[in-house]
Amino acid sequence: MTETDLTIRELRRRFTDKSLSPFEYWLALEHRIDAWEPSICALYGYDPESARGQARASTERWMKGETLGSLDGIPTTLKELIATKGQPVPLGTKASELKPAAEDAPAAARAREDGAIVFAKTTCPDYGMLSSGLSSFHPLTRNPWDTTQNPGGSSAGAAAAAAAGYGPLHIGTDIGGSVRLPAGWTGVFGFKPSHGRIPVDPYYVGRCAGPMTRWVEDAAYAMATLSRPDWRDGTSLPPNMLDWMDLDIDVRGLKIGLMLDAGCGLPVDAEVRTAVEAAARRFEGEGAVIVPVAPVMTREMLDGLDTFWRARFWGDIEGLSDERRSSILPYIYSWAKGGAGVSGVEAVRGFNQTIEMRKSCGHLFTTVDAVISPTNPIVSYPAEWASPTNDPAQPFEHICFTVPWNMSEQPASSINCGFSKTGMPIGLQIVGPRFDDMRVLKLSKAFEDWTGGIKAWPKPPVR
Repeated sequence: MTETDLTIRELRRRFTDKSLSPFEYWLALEHRIDAWEPSICALYGYDPESARGQARASTERWMKGETLGSLDGIPTTLKELIATKGQPVPLGTKASELKPAAEDAPAAARAREDGAIVFAKTTCPDYGMLSSGLSSFHPLTRNPWDTTQNPGGSSAGAAAAAAAGYGPLHIGTDIGGSVRLPAGWTGVFGFKPSHGRIPVDPYYVGRCAGPMTRWVEDAAYAMATLSRPDWRDGTSLPPNMLDWMDLDIDVRGLKIGLMLDAGCGLPVDAEVRTAVEAAARRFEGEGAVIVPVAPVMTREMLDGLDTFWRARFWGDIEGLSDERRSSILPYIYSWAKGGAGVSGVEAVRGFNQTIEMRKSCGHLFTTVDAVISPTNPIVSYPAEWASPTNDPAQPFEHICFTVPWNMSEQPASSINCGFSKTGMPIGLQIVGPRFDDMRVLKLSKAFEDWTGGIKAWPKPPVR
């Protein structure tokens, strides 16, 4: 393990005993980023000079024993959609006017309060509406495991940065799987907490923020910081007294539902199914009771969501000039135009399907303590594609395992559970009851402990 692969716990120990300073660590990380970035294009607004200044200030605080919080000196990225004061928020699209943000969004504010070194934003597709590294504004973001393949999205840059080792902490956002999907395709740990656990601004239905890390414990460190309430999100949860670092769990007797059929969308690749079944056997071997469960999604629910989101998104872009609208990624624009003819009644009916998802998920959790499933139905897809189908008429066929838990506001994670024959990571989704974020983190940590996690991450290309 090189210095750039250290966990937050290891970094804090090294900073404490002064065998490594935040400034020394940053300089090593800067070399890692320089080696990888031309190949994967994960970053936007990368500012190494600012990072050096932040690292020097953190080093002085550690020397004096006057640190700001648990993330002091920890290099951190924020998804481009998360506003940072003084920087534009292009939303991944050429259609945006590049106006500096007036203030930090909640996740950015919390990270800075605790001394994190915010050194860059990470890329996303247009308006965060794709599970892809393709954008009309950013260069194409690629998967470090195989740069011909897609990292997924919409937290594409965050996933690629985490897999490439751009430091231990990357913050993404998730409305239908945008943290978990790319986490699954890049092998990293992605956590979508209970709705409102991490405040977001702007808020809209299903939107959450969450950490993307190589290790579960690093995400837990982040949650202690990011979960502080913020008045700007009227749905944010009250202050919590959770011990985010208490990750021990005894799974004996836990009733865990195994969902291998999403109910609609893309069929599950054989290699994905095999890896998830093997993960279920690991839980069973540790004493959990594995129960096959039926899907929570239906075609009517998915189509209703599609109708609602098209109408909502068309409302967002309808007022743009023809020139600006024409600069949106064609795939996204083609999909959005379908919302122009949606009536108010149809949009409401579509939205009502999110309520049906919530009811379906709630009913399932009257019978089980947790659910495991594939994160993604397929192993991978080409970097240049806008989605796993690459068809704007079928935009959501890949989110059927992930999106219901956004609508039901339940915590869910993606953790690596194996690799395909081509060497691509496969993600296991772990879902818990609403508000029981700790159960998901604990189950994820237990699985990581049993498997040992990923020991060999991609290496930067030799130039």
